[in-house]
Amino acid sequence: MTTPDLFATARRAASGRFSRSTEMTLIVVGAVGFAILVASSHGSLLRGDAVHGILLYLTVPILIGLAQLVVLAVGQMNLSVGTLGGFLAVLIAVLMADHGVPAPMAIVIALAAGPAIGAINGLLVVATRINGFIVTLATMTILGGLQYRLAGTRTIDLGGSGLARLGTESVLNVPVIFLIALLVAAALAFFLRRATAGRRLLASGGNPLAARLSGISNDRSVIAAHALSGLIIAVAAILTVASAPGVNKSIGGDWLLPSFAAPIIGGAALAGGSVSVLGAVLAAFIVRLVDVARAQYSLDPSWVNFTVGAVVLGTVLAGRIRAVRQERAGRSPDRDAIPREGHPPDKPATSPRTDIARSAS
Repeated sequence: MTTPDLFATARRAASGRFSRSTEMTLIVVGAVGFAILVASSHGSLLRGDAVHGILLYLTVPILIGLAQLVVLAVGQMNLSVGTLGGFLAVLIAVLMADHGVPAPMAIVIALAAGPAIGAINGLLVVATRINGFIVTLATMTILGGLQYRLAGTRTIDLGGSGLARLGTESVLNVPVIFLIALLVAAALAFFLRRATAGRRLLASGGNPLAARLSGISNDRSVIAAHALSGLIIAVAAILTVASAPGVNKSIGGDWLLPSFAAPIIGGAALAGGSVSVLGAVLAAFIVRLVDVARAQYSLDPSWVNFTVGAVVLGTVLAGRIRAVRQERAGRSPDRDAIPREGHPPDKPATSPRTDIARSAS
């Protein structure tokens, strides 16, 4: 077989895998859902202001989903996503409104504090060997108290500031803050798929023993994942301050469920080692469509959480059923994601999913 034939075969194989992937399913579901909403709104959903609003309020769900995704990649969970984001948002607002700190300096402080607090979470997990679920539950409570201490019962208005103007800027009716979220997603996808540090991070989540035998520090991966999560949360906090009419103690209080929904519905493995940045972005869009449908059909707000929670639970159960079937068939459920020495993976590294498909060492 000639080289062009090999390339053509590889392209057809990759195309076939993508057509059966979670991402393709989400694309179809999102397109059908959006089409239904457009038809039921008699086309009003296609107006410029409606599209702008959907994209504007899609920014934070994408970012918090990515913040959770990078921790799930190492088999951990971060329950402090919401309170860390809320604390950083309030910190930015207090620095600017109460202490006259310029917006660029406040942003730099938030971008430094986010990964620092995330790294502390990772260090606590590594030092105590306590599950990240418990550690981040504790830091969630601490940060919630600090957020209330800073904001109290007031709402801090930063209208007219340079940061607030950022939230109103758009390019061809696409909000600038949404474009920033997409840039973060692209950078994270590149990091996990192409950077050595990203592949090592995924290797630690997929098979810690094999990673350690390959010379990869699992402890370092856990700390790096939590620090990177904190950095992404800091970006989410900055963009929240830029787009929100005011900042108070309730900011971030409703981020926890969406942060898990996006990566899990998008195909992330709870055990770690296999995630999909594209899937998380698409899942965040679908969750946003659920909220749009609630507003359009005047449904009770509780239906949004009910629907999202049910979908997340269904996704987890479906993944577990698939794993059990694979075990009964005599193969490990993570066989496609973690290459064994002497046994090449079934799918190449160019798969749309961000898996471990090559040596990370």
